[in-house]
Amino acid sequence: MASHRRPKQPSRARVSVLTAAAATAVALSAQVAAHAAPSPSPKKEDVKAQIDQLQEEAEQATEKYNGAKERADQLRKQSDQLQDQVARGQDQMTQLQGGLAAVAGEQYRNGGIDPSVQLMLTSDPSGYLDKASSVQQASSSQADALKGLQDQQRRLDQQKTEAAAILASLDSTTKDLNQSKAEVNQKLKAAQDLLNSLSAADRAALKAAQQQDDRASRGSERADLGSLPQGSGMAGAAVANAMGKQGSPYIWGATGPSGFDCSGLMVWAYGKAGVSLPRTSQAQAGYGSPVASLADAQPGDLIIYRPDHSHVGMYIGNGMVVHAPHTGDVVKVMKADAMPISVIRRV
Repeated sequence: MASHRRPKQPSRARVSVLTAAAATAVALSAQVAAHAAPSPSPKKEDVKAQIDQLQEEAEQATEKYNGAKERADQLRKQSDQLQDQVARGQDQMTQLQGGLAAVAGEQYRNGGIDPSVQLMLTSDPSGYLDKASSVQQASSSQADALKGLQDQQRRLDQQKTEAAAILASLDSTTKDLNQSKAEVNQKLKAAQDLLNSLSAADRAALKAAQQQDDRASRGSERADLGSLPQGSGMAGAAVANAMGKQGSPYIWGATGPSGFDCSGLMVWAYGKAGVSLPRTSQAQAGYGSPVASLADAQPGDLIIYRPDHSHVGMYIGNGMVVHAPHTGDVVKVMKADAMPISVIRRV
């Protein structure tokens, strides 16, 4: 008779092993699928906001660079002037010492060097008058010559000290200059990398949107001076100079005539009109006299933007300014209140 034994059941241990293996396989499959799935492309709106922020930070670093460069140029000029003064002073010292040596030689030929003259020719002539018991120890001409030598030595020592301090300050300023320059380049590279992260279609869409914004801000391809209120004097000339540079590229650290940053455009336009402006937008924010509000602005007024005064434009009338926006853009006009206004200054 056939046997009716029950089929053998898998052990609990084997079931546990199989279950764990299946779970592992599912988990691995999920990980592979996750890595295989393409990462979502960045949204062009988010990228644009980040690029705008980086460009603003680059402009802030540019104005820091401009300030450091202006300071370095001033220090270098002062250093050169002091070095010239030190060289001339050393020549005068040599001439004075030669005069005293001639006196000593004459005394030697006449029977010996006077002790007071010997004292003059020591290694420390500047201490002579302090060491001598009285000026009567030397003749009047010798005392005058020695006093001149002493005064010249003091001036020379002071000039050397000042020159050393200026050179130390120049070294520190040069480090600040290089740091700001590196910061500008870093921000601009980050902005370009973000732009490159977009698809070709999104980059084209961003460019089209920017061109549309430009046309809306200008009202035409180039704003015409004939439609604007006419400024007078140097301010009117500065407006004409700045407007004549529409379309020139933004170049950070540049003051023209072929490219400009924001404060550089103001410096160039007013410089051509005979006015020397400070180099940075922060310094320009304290130049001239204050204007109460945009409603009181006149052509040629400087409109300083952002709380840190890191951008500047020139008011041209009809609620518009001409300015150099940022890297990748050109000199153009925009609505004066398109950015947060900090102060307005009349040159």
